[in-house]
This record gives sequence, structure tokens and C-alpha cells, in this order.
Amino acid sequence: MKTLLAACAIAITFGGALHASEESKTWDGSEEAKQFVQDTIVLGMLASPYGTGWTDYDQLHIYFARARDNGITGHEMTLAAADMSFETLLEQHYHFRSAMAQQPENYLIVNETRDIEAAHIQGKTAVIWNSQTATILNGDLKKMALLKDMGIKSMILAYNDIFRTGSGQLAAFNGRDIGLTPWGKSVIDEMVRFGILLDLSHTGSKTANDAMDYMDENYSSVPYVYTHSVPAGLYANEPNATPKGCYRAIPDKEALRAAKSGGYISPTFTEWMMDGVWPEDISPKQAADMIDYYVQLVGVDHVGIATDDMFSTELVVQFATENASMYDDGGYMIDAFNRGATGNGELAKILAAITDELWARGYSNDDLAKIYGGNKMRVYAQVWEGKPPELFLKEYPERLRLRQELRDGFYSR
Repeated sequence: MKTLLAACAIAITFGGALHASEESKTWDGSEEAKQFVQDTIVLGMLASPYGTGWTDYDQLHIYFARARDNGITGHEMTLAAADMSFETLLEQHYHFRSAMAQQPENYLIVNETRDIEAAHIQGKTAVIWNSQTATILNGDLKKMALLKDMGIKSMILAYNDIFRTGSGQLAAFNGRDIGLTPWGKSVIDEMVRFGILLDLSHTGSKTANDAMDYMDENYSSVPYVYTHSVPAGLYANEPNATPKGCYRAIPDKEALRAAKSGGYISPTFTEWMMDGVWPEDISPKQAADMIDYYVQLVGVDHVGIATDDMFSTELVVQFATENASMYDDGGYMIDAFNRGATGNGELAKILAAITDELWARGYSNDDLAKIYGGNKMRVYAQVWEGKPPELFLKEYPERLRLRQELRDGFYSR
């Protein structure tokens, strides 16, 4: 049953269609906002594995070309999720890299934060590998060193269901959160050893809090994050909110703990996770509401952005509707779809308009530079490179200046 539910979770989260994100609405922004996005490091998230989210190499090229054209610097990209094995990870990696090998001039695989800056200067797509599962270890902790060398930069312990590491959010939603296991602690030990970021998205609250306790007690100088999680508190008082809310949402106290560790929380612009109270296409105002909610909660230094982009929801909705009995969520997902919550906000099509909205709310350019990429860069430098955050923040303004100087020179040629 676990394998079935895990497979279904992937299909729901990452359903694909023939064209990349063609269903996402384009929201126009001011010329000033468009230029700001172009000039700023912007890091989003594409959570769509090969085979269940995309199947045609041209889909990636179209998607990333549009992202580059609209100033999106790079993406955390999911290679594996749920109960995928190491062998599946290799297959996923092969297809992504094979697609990118068709246009090697357009992609840069990230090993350190300066690679992100280089991609920005050169107008390339910065590729930041993510795994939404620890099952890719195949029960062998020694594989963590290889994952590090492959470029895996962040990892989730448990995706929705119950795994050897602990419980995911769907299991927790149904009262089956077993908490962080001894194996889960061992996995965290190896992640810290090799500089792989602990991502608590999709993780059940007991398991997540156990993991945070373990990190705080044993690795108090190492931050942890939520790379793509919607804020439960934002929807609690909505007139049409469901009693339990979305099992993908995280409580405010978990976001606060991640921020206290020095990490960040990125809201995802995926509508069905928003309880169906925001039907149709997510708007720049609604996306800004999520960003602003987290900023008011944890501070501007601990918020990022992530679309959790699905390319298309058409097949997702069709499959979920025809196989409703396969999802143990009390009908939550189908109800959200029936309310019209079938869209997602693609950064390339919405970020300039979000920028205008946040400017209207009083956000400064420095604030937005942090939210769009700077906060992630600080955490990446700390976890990947062992650089203290205060040193990164001291160096970063000069790096920004030099980057702009190089960018101006590069494009002037």
C-alpha cells in the first residue's frame, strides 16, 4: 500500500502534459519590475521528475528558455521523490543531463554559490539538484558521499507516507506520524557531514519537529529549511477553509523554528494546496500574500520563493478524479480541484507582477533581493561551503558589485 500511495503522490504532485506550463497565466508587470527581476538573482523550484512530470526534452528547453528570458537565474530541481530508489535517481539524472547536453551553453550545474552568480552573469540556467526522499540511499549511508559528488544539494527525509526515516505529511494527516527514527538520525548525520541541506517540506509535524530537535541538539550551527511549503496560518480564518486544512501546509511554529535555525521558508504557488479558497489562476496578489505572511511571521531574512511548478495540471486533475479512492486524504485534493484550484504560478510568468505588488506594500529592492535569492544564497554558503553567515553577509555586497560589473561587461560585448 505504501508503494501505491507514494507513486500516487508523485503523480498528483508532478503530473505532466505535452507542453511546459502552458496552462499558467501570464501576468504583466511594469517595465521597472521586469528589469529588476532581470538584474536580481532569482532562485525558484521545479519539482517535476522525468516520466511523471515531463517526458519530452523540448519541454525543459521551452520552460528554461522562458525562465531565462524573464530573468529567472536558477531552480532547485527535483531528481527523486517518495519511494524512488538510487537506480531511479540515476535514470532521472540521466534524462535531465541528456536533455541539457543538447544545449550545454544554456545550463550550469551548481557546486557552490559562485556558480549561481556565474550563471546569472552568463545568462545560463543554474541547476541546483534536490531529492525529495532519502530512499535513494537504498539503505546504504555511504551513498551520501556519492550524492554529494553528484551535486545533490538538499534532501527530504520522508515524502507524504511512512518511511524508514519517519513520516510524511499525508501519513501525519491520518494520525500516523511515527516521528524521526534512529535511521533518520543517521541520515541527518551524513547530510550534515557532506553539506547537504535538510529540507523538511512534505514531512509530518512530529517527524519534522523531532528532526529539528536533533539538529538543534547536535548541529546547532547548521540551518534547516522548508523549500516549498504553504503557510497553514494564512488560511485558518478564510470563510471557506476546510476544518483540517491542507496536509501540505506547515504550522507557523515550524516556520519559526526553521527561521531560528538560520534557515528559510519558501511558499509554493500551487493552488490545490491552498484549500480551494483561491480558485482558478493564482494571482500576483495571492502570491504576495503568502510571501508577506511569512515575512511578517519570521522576518525578511528567512523567506524565499518556490513555484513547485508542475508544467501542467490537466492530467493530474483527470487522473485524481478517475482514481479518487487511491488517495487517502479524505477527498481533500478532489474537493480543491472541484472548487477550481487547478493552476500554479510559474515564476517566469508572474514574478514581475509580484514585484509590483510587493513594492506597493512597501518592500524595498534590498528586501526583494533577499527573498528572490539572497536568503537562499546565505544558507547555501553556510551548509555547502561552511561559510559563517556573518562572513557571507560581509562579503556579499562586494560580490554583488563585482557581479554587476562583470554582467555589464559581458553583455556590452
